[in-house]
Amino acid sequence: MGIIVQKYGGSSLSDISKLENVANQIVHSKDEGLNVVVIVSAMGDSTDRLVQLAKSITNDPDPRELDALLATGEIVSCTLLAIILKSLGYDAISLSGYQVGIHTDEAYGNARINLVDQERVRTELSSGRIVVIAGFQGITDGLDITTLGRGGSDTTAVALAAVLGADRCEVYTDVDGIYTADPRVVPNARKILEVGYEDMLELASMGAKMHPRSIELAAVYHVPIYVASSFNNIIGTLIHDQIKGNSMENRYKVTGVAYQLGISKVTVRSLPDQPGIAANLFEPLAAVGISVDTIVQNASQDKTTDISFTVATSDLAKTLDEVIPVAQNIGASGVVNDDGLSCVSIVGSGMQNTPGYASHMFRILADGNVNIDMITTSEIRISCIIREEQVLEAVRLLHRGFSLDDDG
Repeated sequence: MGIIVQKYGGSSLSDISKLENVANQIVHSKDEGLNVVVIVSAMGDSTDRLVQLAKSITNDPDPRELDALLATGEIVSCTLLAIILKSLGYDAISLSGYQVGIHTDEAYGNARINLVDQERVRTELSSGRIVVIAGFQGITDGLDITTLGRGGSDTTAVALAAVLGADRCEVYTDVDGIYTADPRVVPNARKILEVGYEDMLELASMGAKMHPRSIELAAVYHVPIYVASSFNNIIGTLIHDQIKGNSMENRYKVTGVAYQLGISKVTVRSLPDQPGIAANLFEPLAAVGISVDTIVQNASQDKTTDISFTVATSDLAKTLDEVIPVAQNIGASGVVNDDGLSCVSIVGSGMQNTPGYASHMFRILADGNVNIDMITTSEIRISCIIREEQVLEAVRLLHRGFSLDDDG
């Protein structure tokens, strides 16, 4: 029998009636003769509630203990789902990340998977059971519980699909696929029926509906991902190897418009313009797990340079704690920061080697009176840092300006 991995997000599991709906979908796949492995997120917004509980005690809870706390959310949903499946007459078993053997590094709160031991899951499947696994979590070599970061259940699902050689990985959520923009922001956004890993990784990195690391894994192990709604039978989006040939989707040079909120800019002023300065500045940030995005360096005639970079606003305080002492030690004149920023991006592999997309993007934003603070690009993405209060209108302007609106 073939193996299928299904992942269900928190909105699909927020109460018992929704859990029962998910259970019915699972048994339908089982009745079709498939071996079914299910990955679940925590119910509804229970992870947020657990974070709030911890932060009601301290604004800086111990990372190890916080991971142990947050992992309990997925345990609740996977055990309840297994109970429902058994009540329907199907043999099922719930497993934690520890019981499966999802081994990670020790980066609490954003751990990366080193190894997935498939023996336990294969044993349960060979016994005819539906295997329900708590997503988002793993264990270190020292048997401490870790979590994989927001959206990490997607990565759990793809990792299991990869090691098990599953036919595909299905991700069920509260939207019926991947759209050219967030349909809550752009009501006439167009659903993308097929998208390649490369485009999807850029969209996910800019805030679209998937955990970016899950797309990276899928691309490496060639795991097709089908994204659909758990609430209806509407056709979803297939994420797979880069689309070739004359696919209808290829006529759109820009695949989609994505955005991110909660961005802050840090500028280190008048640094000595000499080798090693940038390394000295950014190595401490990497050491404490702070991800830096856009970086701009401006050299002046007086042999000094300003370096500006962006981080998540949630990391701003920790960033300043690391940067200010380093800046003082290497002779910078000061450190300033600006929050309330956002990022808007256009993404599309169709833009490669085709001129004019950047200038057109900048003109659309200029005509909409949207000021650009910073710019970063890759082969298939152009991103602009702008004020947060303008980002939603910027998304709508770009979506319309690049002819992505649904004409039907």
